[in-house]
Amino acid sequence: MTIRRGRRLGVDVGSVRVGVAVCDPDGLVATPLETVPADDGVFARIAELAVEVDAIEIVVGLPVSLNGRESHAAKAARAFAAQLKEHVGTVLVRLHDERMSTMSADSLLRSGGRSGRSRREVIDQAAATVILQDALDVERTRGTPPGETI
Repeated sequence: MTIRRGRRLGVDVGSVRVGVAVCDPDGLVATPLETVPADDGVFARIAELAVEVDAIEIVVGLPVSLNGRESHAAKAARAFAAQLKEHVGTVLVRLHDERMSTMSADSLLRSGGRSGRSRREVIDQAAATVILQDALDVERTRGTPPGETI
């Protein structure tokens, strides 16, 4: 299958920090980009990053429970994505199921030899990378953009 050409940002929403990842223009590989404080400047900074990398879309992780239900965290992610959309103009914003992304990121960092403290410093970026990579893989497999457009 094919994947749309263009760079994307992946976003892992947290109450204290927001992890951001980016992919290459061919949509093959997601890599960590930045951790942004979850304060009043978070939307402006992500919008700046989208412009800097010429992003075609932003994929925001939607934390759905294992049984498929949406919790308080999912509602917060939906609200975050809606506010982000107001700041990024014509850049698409999508919600993508992020089940287990933080656990996967933590496991990857641990297996890479990261200590507890150094993992905490980059876990949000790593989770954003897992979210974005999964979205890219889903699009490549299905041939259609993943998730739900805001």
